[in-house]
Amino acid sequence: MSFLNQKIFSINPRPFGLDLSDLSLKSVFLEESGDIDTISSFGSVPLPSGAVSDGEIIKSGAVIEAIQTLIEKSGPKQIPTKQVVCSLPEVKAFLRIINLPIMDEAEAKEAVKWEIEANIPLTLDQVYYDSQILSRNLSKENNKMSALVVVVAKTVVDQFVGTLEAAGLEVVGLETESIAQARSLLSEDENDQTTLIIDIGDRSTSFLVSIGNTPCFTSSIPLSSQMVTDAISKSMRVSFEEAEALKITYGIGSSLKKDPLFNAVAPVIESLIVEIQRSIDFYLTGLRYSSAIDTVVLCGGGSNMVGLLPYLSQRLNMPVQFGNPWVNLRLGKHLPPIEKKKSVQYSTAIGLALRNVKAYGD
Repeated sequence: MSFLNQKIFSINPRPFGLDLSDLSLKSVFLEESGDIDTISSFGSVPLPSGAVSDGEIIKSGAVIEAIQTLIEKSGPKQIPTKQVVCSLPEVKAFLRIINLPIMDEAEAKEAVKWEIEANIPLTLDQVYYDSQILSRNLSKENNKMSALVVVVAKTVVDQFVGTLEAAGLEVVGLETESIAQARSLLSEDENDQTTLIIDIGDRSTSFLVSIGNTPCFTSSIPLSSQMVTDAISKSMRVSFEEAEALKITYGIGSSLKKDPLFNAVAPVIESLIVEIQRSIDFYLTGLRYSSAIDTVVLCGGGSNMVGLLPYLSQRLNMPVQFGNPWVNLRLGKHLPPIEKKKSVQYSTAIGLALRNVKAYGD
């Protein structure tokens, strides 16, 4: 089961990208015409409550029905293929950089197996794994080489594949959310800049640190956009629906005026900042692949909260920007059909759709 090599398949038409998360499904299909990439089909549908929980498919029938609805709904053109590259939940994946003595490919494959067995709580026969030798040596030691390793339990992968096939799709690729996001949000021209991508979702927030466009570290925390809504609902004594409407309209409120809305969400936002700083400190002092984080990129539905970006930039004392999932697409003079504010929600699906046409980690 390959997670990293995006040029295994030679397929016409391209497969479409499917982002399968706890609360929703998103699709993106790309067409290529000469030197221009066109997003000919995209769509999003919600998943019923409890259908997917913490990255595990609980109600496969509901997910199958939602996939079929998504394919019918996606537009403006119909998705012309049943071949799909689907996301795997970050909370169920293990991503790590390992450093090895310089050796040939066959020796490296055996060494990777030993590293996996030594660092995960599952045996090799219980997981699917993939590795890719990186062009850069992250160990800071001579006579070493670095490899990116991704490991996912077979039970998770088999569950996803079974559900997708039952929905009438042919699975030609699976990929963790972080790797897909790196492909869509990080420019292919990036060299040694270190970027922290923060994906704020409805159920969790995930962190990805990347040097250039090579992922080096991932982690997930249970803080989420829904927790902000819950905090508003409880503090301001309004229904969840009313709180969600307030969040969409006014975001996190005014930190300068310390208005009731900001006071309601401040504990959640401050907890998020603590976790961001903790992840940065672990990366810089524990892993030490970089000497600093150069920039922070926000994506996911929760990133659009009004006022969040400047507040994070101020509190973290570093530049923070919205992700641009179109950075590696050749759009020419055409505007993407997904409006800018919603485009970061499609970062994973776009990265998946790009998987077999964009080189990765070179």
